[in-house]
Amino acid sequence: MATVQEEVWEILRKLALSSEDTDRKMQETDRKMQETDRKLKEVTTAIGRLGEFVEEMVRPSVVRLFQQRGIAIPQVFRGAYAERDGDAMEIGLLVGDDLDAVLVEVKSELKADDVKDHVSRLERFKKLCPQYAGFRVMGAVAAWSCQKLPPASLTGRGCLYWRKAASR
Repeated sequence: MATVQEEVWEILRKLALSSEDTDRKMQETDRKMQETDRKLKEVTTAIGRLGEFVEEMVRPSVVRLFQQRGIAIPQVFRGAYAERDGDAMEIGLLVGDDLDAVLVEVKSELKADDVKDHVSRLERFKKLCPQYAGFRVMGAVAAWSCQKLPPASLTGRGCLYWRKAASR
């Protein structure tokens, strides 16, 4: 039969082993969390690059389409940002000439909520960018792909709508 002292030492030994196991598990958890953070940063960076890629693919077409409609488009600003009086907005592409400003929302996949958000930007634009007060402000949306949005959901909200002709 073990003495009380031996029992206490056995309990302390088991406690020490348990503590070492807990420390090892915590280190493994920390390593996994760091790996998850690294992967999340990679995904975030890739998503940002996809957005830049889509904007660069859309930009020449947007310029050409507006030029075909008599808007010269000598200026194209990517990622325009405005902030005033506690309100802020980012504009995918801000294009225009001396009379017209076109806010272009560019998405890899356009959804109905993106259109609503863009219309909100159009409504707030002159307040946030008063230097455009005398300009005709228009909105456009461009996407790699989109949900089926009826043209009325765009044009009825002040956005321009063009659809690429189907390939044959």
